[in-house]
Amino acid sequence: MSDRPTEASEPRVGTLPVPGATLQYEVRGTGPLLLLIPGGAGGLAACQGIAAALADRFTVVGYDPRGIGASPSDVPGEDQRPEVHAADAHRLLDLFSPAEPGYVFGTSSGGIVAVELLARHPERIRLAVAHEPPLARMLPEPEPALAAFAEVRDVAVREGVGAGYARLGAAVGEAEPVADDAGEPQPMSPQLRATVEASSAQFLQHVLKPFTHHSPDLGLLKGVSEQLVVGVGRTSRGQLPHTLATALAEHVGAECRTFPGSHIGCVEHPTAFAQALAATLLRAGRG
Repeated sequence: MSDRPTEASEPRVGTLPVPGATLQYEVRGTGPLLLLIPGGAGGLAACQGIAAALADRFTVVGYDPRGIGASPSDVPGEDQRPEVHAADAHRLLDLFSPAEPGYVFGTSSGGIVAVELLARHPERIRLAVAHEPPLARMLPEPEPALAAFAEVRDVAVREGVGAGYARLGAAVGEAEPVADDAGEPQPMSPQLRATVEASSAQFLQHVLKPFTHHSPDLGLLKGVSEQLVVGVGRTSRGQLPHTLATALAEHVGAECRTFPGSHIGCVEHPTAFAQALAATLLRAGRG
């Protein structure tokens, strides 16, 4: 895969009305459907690098989740629920691959949506890759993590986005020093920076707590664990999202794979990350 976008990677932009919101999406490439579910405040801009790199073998659909970026919610300031976001993702699967199951990749809070989507609609998914979904209840003693994520929300409400992110960084913790062969991280694009600046209050105040406190149906997930790969970052070992992702994989018996970079590896190293994701999706018996 080249760092240079190909003609097939030029996006086609559209919107999908859903109950309570309107989703803006981008479509690239041809081949089996790959739905990208972004996390945090970055929206689809956080996934554009890997989308361009994967468009030579997939029909790649990325979108802004409701309330983030260019996907306005009909009720601004409403707390979000993973179940509702999973229903949005399901509608996109039905729109772009009505007759065949699709591949799904979700990262961070988007990984939580991917997990919930798999639990509810396993028949619509070939393979779901959930990269560091921060489900706090996966810990044997989840109360400190639950309290920390709740405090991030409270600090963001009281003191603003900057203070909220500072508290989130403290909750996530320090990564173990580890060598990464993916090279220097790629700088944040202007579009991603603008989306993060515009959507951070929404994420910190109305997404982070209800998503991290979510309890997926582990019994259902154990029954479809062959359709789930949990991803962790090579350079995020020791941080809370890495620990939570590993615990989820152990709980449900899913494969756990290491991807380039940190919790935001798909932004830092889009080409290397896309190569690792393609290898995961198209490994023997999957493609």
